[in-house]
Parts: sequence; structure tokens; C-alpha cells
Amino acid sequence: MENNITFQDFNISQKTLRAIEDMGFEEPTPIQVSTIPAILEGRDVTGQAQTGTGKTAAFGVPAIERVDTESTETQVIVLSPTRELAIQTAEEFARLAKHHRGLNILPIYGGQPIERQFRGLRRGVQIVVGTPGRVLDHLDRGTLSFAGVKMVVLDEADQMLDMGFREDIEKILDETPSDRQTILFSATLPKPILDISKRFQKDPELISVARREVTVPQIEQLYLEVRSRDKLEILCRLLDMYDPDLTLIFSNTKRGVDDLTTHLQARGYFAEGLHGDMKQALRDRVMTKFRAGNIDMLVATDVAARGIDVEDVDLVINYDVPQDIEYYIHRIGRTARAGRTGRAVTFVGPREYFKLRTIQDYTKIRIARIPLPTPGDVEESRARKLIDRVQQVINEGDLDRYVNIAERITSEDYTSLEVAAALLKLELETGTPTDRNSGQPQEIGPAWGPALLEIPLGREDQIRPKDIVGALAGETGIPGRSIGAINIYETYSTVEVPRDAAGQVIERMKGKTIAGVRLPGPIEIVGASPNGQ
Repeated sequence: MENNITFQDFNISQKTLRAIEDMGFEEPTPIQVSTIPAILEGRDVTGQAQTGTGKTAAFGVPAIERVDTESTETQVIVLSPTRELAIQTAEEFARLAKHHRGLNILPIYGGQPIERQFRGLRRGVQIVVGTPGRVLDHLDRGTLSFAGVKMVVLDEADQMLDMGFREDIEKILDETPSDRQTILFSATLPKPILDISKRFQKDPELISVARREVTVPQIEQLYLEVRSRDKLEILCRLLDMYDPDLTLIFSNTKRGVDDLTTHLQARGYFAEGLHGDMKQALRDRVMTKFRAGNIDMLVATDVAARGIDVEDVDLVINYDVPQDIEYYIHRIGRTARAGRTGRAVTFVGPREYFKLRTIQDYTKIRIARIPLPTPGDVEESRARKLIDRVQQVINEGDLDRYVNIAERITSEDYTSLEVAAALLKLELETGTPTDRNSGQPQEIGPAWGPALLEIPLGREDQIRPKDIVGALAGETGIPGRSIGAINIYETYSTVEVPRDAAGQVIERMKGKTIAGVRLPGPIEIVGASPNGQ
């Protein structure tokens, strides 16, 4: 999978390159590397590739490059087996054509008012993405002309044949100009597909992405259904519930890595990002911190993660479903190293189930669905962990000093059970806010205590919340997630830390730097946090 080819290596316009950059993709997938140059050269192509390999861009990029925006006639026809795939393909084309002014794309399919499609076609559409039946319907009505078609793409050709579209496909191909370019993509190449290729393609180049053997032992693979707007909240709940030592979180794009890292840091999680736009020296520093356990979470793109070889990663989260199936294998393989067990959780949006099914078919492993974690689940998890800690402390002994304190409290007519319950309440309620009355995702932040510290650095020193979290966690050893709300003012900043850690922070930060700026004076306690009890 390491091809070292970039999108800049293709003979494509700056407009398309800008769109790809806007989408945040770092490098082409294997099918794109093989296919884009061949289609750009004008060759017919038969591509054998699964859904989820990045094949839409493999034919979408050269299709957009071939369109003449000076003409409003239809020049590219893309045939899809289902309305859902037609919509998704059209949306991908729209993102790729973002900077091509005057280039119009229209999905046409059954179940949508045909009058709306009439209006779209009358305005002039260079690229039509549709199901075979509806494309033929418009052809028969005279609302769609094939006279100017330069390229026809058969996407998921095997599915279209299984659904009985063979005659429709053949009629469409018969009606398009004979000098058109014909692109065919199929997961399998049975005889009917090869027959269509032989009849309608001219000396096609056969491109197949090799399928690798898949082994993913010792990894618990899970997925959950989550809307885009809820992903951050659910991620925080998972992190709080599982409480992993080291977590690797994957995003498909560089922008996604940057945004997610910023959000996690703002919530007090000790996270860093890793992607291809970062200088090598910075990437090395981030990896060193991750290997040493100085950061709990690493948010990365697939490209940046290739060099990650850390044995102690116990949780991998696919914040985005990977754009290439094999990326999934590479991602989850970052856990369960050296004979250890591991857990991988994939976030699946409402329109991404076909990707999940493809991954399951490819890996031959069932990925179990789990419900969205609730605030109550987080609280229960914290309670179980606390019980385990209490039992461990009891078994270790050396409790005489604390037994004396307990005896003093029970002498005030409180039972031992009441004392234990009060101490547990103090421990558990110094933490994550929850909303017991709502099953909807709520903001779940890190645990914090009531001490409010003032740091003598602010906006004029170009200090950011992530800088404060990193400095305090790195210099004092307190977990990043235990650091609460941070407010940055012109000349100073405030930060919430657990009360019992305040003295440690003040002492260990003396003379230290934050983001390369040395503290001009001591950090001070300025009072109780507004979030405190």
C-alpha cells in the first residue's frame, strides 16, 4: 500500500487539486494510483475493486477533467445500481468539482419527483449520475440527450446485472456515441460482465487491486451508529467509559485530525495530532511522547500512522469509516500487538452501512453493534473502576492511619456504611457531568476538582488551551483529562485542576515554560472553581 504517489503526480488541473486538498486527502488509494492515469489517457478501463477502495474518485477525477464547461450538454453518464449510491456518487463529484465554475452535476433516480429532474436537465448538466431505468426514462422522453456524451461509467456493474439491468445498460451503451470512453467497475468479473466489456469496450486496460490475506486475531471489533453532529460527544463518552491507557483515533483527513485534536484538548484530554503536513521533526516529537505515555491519545490519518509501532495501544477508534477497505485492517492492527488483546470501535453514519458490510465481507469477521453509551453508562463504569481500586487498596493493607480517621468519623454516630458512601460520593461526583434525564448525547468532559489557578501568561503571549494542558500534564504528571476549563485573557489565564493536585502544579511549574514562553512569576490559587462543590 505504500506507493509514495501523490495527487500532484497526476496530470490534473489545479482546480481539482485544490478540491482534493480541501477534502483533506493526503494521497491516492491503490485503485486511484492505477486507474486515474489510464482514464486520463483516454483508455477504456475495466476495474475490479470493492466498494470502499476510493474508486469513485478513481473515475470521478478524470471524468471532471474531461468535461468542457463551455458546453452545457451532457458529456459524462455514470450508471449506479441504487438511488443511494447515485446520490453518494453525485455528492463526491460535487466536492471534486468544487472549483470548476460552470460544471453541473445531477443525480437522477426513481422515487424523486421527475419534474425536478426536468428542471435540472433544462438548465444544462454536464455530468449525470443515475440508475439505469431512470436514465432510459429521460432518454425516451427526450429530456436527456446522449449526443455529446464522451464517457460512460458503469459503477458496481455486477450489482446492476444481479438487479436485472443488463438490457437497460446495453440499450444505453448502444445509444451513446461509438467513440465514447467506457469505464467499468465491478467487485467480481463473471462471464456476463466480461461479455459487456468485450462488446462495448475498446481494448480495455484491466486493473485489479490485489486482495490481501486478512488476519486480525485478539481484536474485539465493534461499531456504533452515530450521527456526525454527535460523534464528538460519543467519543468522549467512550473514552471516559473504557478509560484506556493509550488510544489511537483515526480520521480520514488532515483537517479532521486538526479539528478533533483541538476539540479533545479543549475538553482536557491529553491528545496530539499526526498527519502528513506536519514537519518530520514535529511528528517524531509527537510519537516519542505517545510511546512514552506522556499523551493518552493520538489522532492520526492513515498515511501518518504507517510508522506507528507501539505495543501498548489498547483502543483504536475509527472516527471516520476508512476510505479504503485495507486501511481498516491497518488501523485495527495497531492494537493487540505482541500477543495482547485489543479493542477497535468504528463510528458508522446513517449512509455508511454499505461500507461496513463491505468491510465485514472482506475480513470475514462479524463486527458487533453496540449501543450509544449514555451518561449513566459512564457513571457506572467509573463506579466499577473505583470499586476495583478500593478492593486493591484493602488487599494491599497499610491502612492504620486511615482506620484512625474513619474511627473518628464513626464516633460521631455515623455508621461505617455511611462513611464509605460519603467518601465514594466525594470521589465519583468530582467528575463528569451527566444528564440522567436525557438519552441524547450530552457534553461529557473530563473530571475536575474545585481548585482554580491563575497562570501569568495570556493572549499577548500567544498561549492556547492545548499549550497549558500539555505543559501541566507533561511537567507535573497529572492526567490531561483531569484538567478542567481553561480561560485565556489578555495577560493571564485560569485553569481548573483537582484540589489535591494544585500544590503540585504550583511547585513543579516554577521557572518552567508554556509553549516556549517562560513563566514570569508563580502560578497562584485564586479561589474555588465555579464548578466545584
